[in-house]
Amino acid sequence: MLISRGLTTIKTLKNLRTNPVNQIVRHGGHSVNYRSGAPPASKNLIYVAEGVQGFMWWWILWHLWTEPDHILGEFPYPDPTKWTNEELGIPSE
Repeated sequence: MLISRGLTTIKTLKNLRTNPVNQIVRHGGHSVNYRSGAPPASKNLIYVAEGVQGFMWWWILWHLWTEPDHILGEFPYPDPTKWTNEELGIPSE
C-alpha cells in the first residue's frame, strides 16, 4: 500500500512538471521600479532642479552675509563677573 501511494505521488509530481495546474498569472502595471533604476530625468527637469538649488544657496549665503545675527545672536553675551549680588538675587550679608 505504501509503495502504491509513493508511485502515485511520483506520477503526480511528474504530471505537475509537464502540466502546471492553478498557476497564478498577475496582470499588473509597470509603474513600479523594483530592483531597477528609475527612468532618466529629462533635460528640462535637470535645469529646473539646478536653478532651484542655485536660488536656495544664494538665499542662504546672502542672508548669512547680510544678517549674521540670525546665527550669531543680536546682542553681545554678558560678562557674568560684572553682575552684582542684587542682580543675581543673592541677599546681602
